[in-house]
Amino acid sequence: MTDRGKKPQRRPARVVREQMARERRRKRTLWTSVGAVLVLVVAGLIGWAVSASQDAGDFTPPGGANSDGTGIVLGSGPVNIDVYEDFICPICRQFEQQAGGTLDQLIAQGKVRVTYHPVAFLNRFSSTEYSTRSSAASGCAAQSGKFREYAKALFDRQPPEGSAGLNDDELVNVATSVGLAGDSFAACVRENTFEKWTEHVTEEASRAGVNGTPTVLVAGKQVQASAEAITAAVAAAG
Repeated sequence: MTDRGKKPQRRPARVVREQMARERRRKRTLWTSVGAVLVLVVAGLIGWAVSASQDAGDFTPPGGANSDGTGIVLGSGPVNIDVYEDFICPICRQFEQQAGGTLDQLIAQGKVRVTYHPVAFLNRFSSTEYSTRSSAASGCAAQSGKFREYAKALFDRQPPEGSAGLNDDELVNVATSVGLAGDSFAACVRENTFEKWTEHVTEEASRAGVNGTPTVLVAGKQVQASAEAITAAVAAAG
């Protein structure tokens, strides 16, 4: 006998149902995996956003700081001057001795608005990260309205490069010579209250292209760090 003329046999319904069930399970597994990946991606983005927000807001600027917290502002004249200094930088000390009085005079005459950026570029030149500690201490002085006076005193007492620098007690003693006294200032220095602010000032200076000290900008343009160059640039900008 032959099978000619016979109708083809159909698959049993049970086999079809099993195949359909397997297909449904495969799709469920696929979508579950996709959903898990999406959850991880969203969680990662949220975590990054929270971290970035914390990094951007983890410092507190002292009194007298500008709006973005990158420096201490003195004066309110029409011409902007930015001064980037490091308290252990010998050339910065020379600049202060030669041009500091000119800056003070321009401020008093109402001609300029000077923003001082106490950066910590030279920590490697002391064994105690003196650049950071002295900048943070200047933040404590700014909080008490004595930034400029204290900065000058720090340059007068500047330690040699390669040394440990002034210790915390000495940083506090420097303040007494400019009329800063009391437990609050001493605590501010010893607790490194403005260390994070110093890091922010230094990082933002680097982002702005400042890679050495002293650096002086008049109306946004770099000029020679001298009284003569600053005076001429202010006159031209005015």
